Amino acid sequence: MNKNLKEIAGLFLKLGCIAFGGPAAHIAMMEEEVVNKRKWMTRQHFLDMVGATNLVPGPNSTQMTMHCGHVRGGYMGLIVGGVSFILPAVFFTLLMAMLYGHYGEVPAIAPLFYGIKPAVIGIILNATYKLGKKAFKSWQLSVLGTVVLGLSIYGLHEVALIIGGGIVGMIWLGWTQKKTINSWAAPAIILLKPLAGAITNQGIFFSFLKIAFVLFGSGYVLVAYIDAELVENLGWLTKSQLLDAIAMGQFTPGPVLTTATFVGYQLGGISGALWASLGMFLPSFFLVGLLVKIIPLLRKSVLLSKFLDAVNACAVGIMAAVTIKLGYDMSSEWYGIVLMALSILVTFKFPKVSALYVILGGSLLGYVLQLMA
Repeated sequence: MNKNLKEIAGLFLKLGCIAFGGPAAHIAMMEEEVVNKRKWMTRQHFLDMVGATNLVPGPNSTQMTMHCGHVRGGYMGLIVGGVSFILPAVFFTLLMAMLYGHYGEVPAIAPLFYGIKPAVIGIILNATYKLGKKAFKSWQLSVLGTVVLGLSIYGLHEVALIIGGGIVGMIWLGWTQKKTINSWAAPAIILLKPLAGAITNQGIFFSFLKIAFVLFGSGYVLVAYIDAELVENLGWLTKSQLLDAIAMGQFTPGPVLTTATFVGYQLGGISGALWASLGMFLPSFFLVGLLVKIIPLLRKSVLLSKFLDAVNACAVGIMAAVTIKLGYDMSSEWYGIVLMALSILVTFKFPKVSALYVILGGSLLGYVLQLMA
């Protein structure tokens, strides 16, 4: 393995072990590592990739690891980056699933993880601020991003906002441009035939493959898809098992979509967990492989460049909405507010402090505060 691939593997293995808090937090950590620290790319390039990943189905933060890996190490870097980020989460989730299978309940480890979510608020907010300074390059884009922020909080679907905002921005910003384009298209939603029958490894794989091809938005949307496919349609899971699977997605680092690993284990043991994980993540490698060729073409077209600018502004607006929603959820208890305030203070006042220390500090302080409450 050459030097660049080793660097990619080391970085994303580390992030895969410490990246709690969901896609927005993961992207914030990546931005700090690959733009600020390592200078692999410009902030504009990073922002273009964030916008592009919102246009295709799949886990956004995992796809960003593939994009970053490709910038540093080509197509092998794409594969190494994605696999390195996914593997720790799959391992931790599989371990939790085995404990759950043995004891019949989720281990009582919640206190150690309570402080993590409030701690990542500062990380997300800081990244949103920095990306927003680059994305809101005109008053029109600022207005568009703000409107999307409000509509996202109101409850409109993220994909509709991203695509709709991109089209509105393209027309608004680029309508007067004389340069024409041949064609452009919104992302296609690939629907696979619903499965039925006995639980098999192949059935588990194709069920999650189907979900992966239609899953837009954040990883938390996965809950609705699993419920519809595996609980309501196939009857392979109970509601109680689904809720426990979701809890494991919160307790483990890396992509939330490793909930699929937990579910796969419940359905078919270790082999079921591996087939579910493969079905969940495999499409992203192919989709990102296509995207890395498309992004430069978008920038070469005047009109499509405006579309991408608008998509970037919308993506930042949605990141801001996610931050507000998470912050609201964390503010129900006084110690959640304290942890959020400290996280925001540290990340903005001391930007050189690693996200790892913010997360570890939040976890330990959250545990102590809960004991005091």
